[in-house]
Amino acid sequence: MHGTYEPRASTHGRLLTGLAWAVLLMALWLWGRGATEGQHATDAGPTAGDVAAVGRPAAGPLPPAHAPLPRSRPRTLTVAALGIRAPVEERGLDRGAVDPPPYGRPGAVGWYRGGPQPGTPGAAVLVGHADTDHAPAVFYDLGNLRPGHTVTVGRADGSTAEFTVEDVSVLTKDRFDAAKVYGPHERGRAELRLITCGGQYDRARGAYDANIVVSAYLTRTGHV
Repeated sequence: MHGTYEPRASTHGRLLTGLAWAVLLMALWLWGRGATEGQHATDAGPTAGDVAAVGRPAAGPLPPAHAPLPRSRPRTLTVAALGIRAPVEERGLDRGAVDPPPYGRPGAVGWYRGGPQPGTPGAAVLVGHADTDHAPAVFYDLGNLRPGHTVTVGRADGSTAEFTVEDVSVLTKDRFDAAKVYGPHERGRAELRLITCGGQYDRARGAYDANIVVSAYLTRTGHV
């Protein structure tokens, strides 16, 4: 589907639905209980971006992790490789799901405010739509990221947290492992998850059958 876009039916599913969101709630509980060290999920499949990019290894060695930062809320997300510079909105849960920004704001990214703040220890979660009924949205090309690309979060205290991508996966909803996705991959690191819809679009159900999950970790800091 890379390079083309087909309008979707108006009955879009959320990023994850049903049983998968029940598993997410368990993962959010584990966050507060110190869940750690999940292996990287690698159930690759078709995406709305570059299929070949999913699971592709880094071109060279990845940089060492930077020490976590003090708490500060996220304000912007920049992904230079995809041409993304998006506002970040605080979001909660809606009927058991992390509530993404409304379809009327397709260029915005949602941060789950019940979890870690980007740059602090643990895995901070940012969600965004892949598309709307009529056009691509902020994370339409998320599957094009590969290890070594950088993701920068601008924070409310004027600092920036730069994360290096280490894994890009497509997880079907029947294979979604919340502990591996939402738990930190290494104890004590500041990590980031970017999540959107992916896989095949089921027109009958009005939903995608998978999610694209980008995992990254803090490697550099600076100031706006």
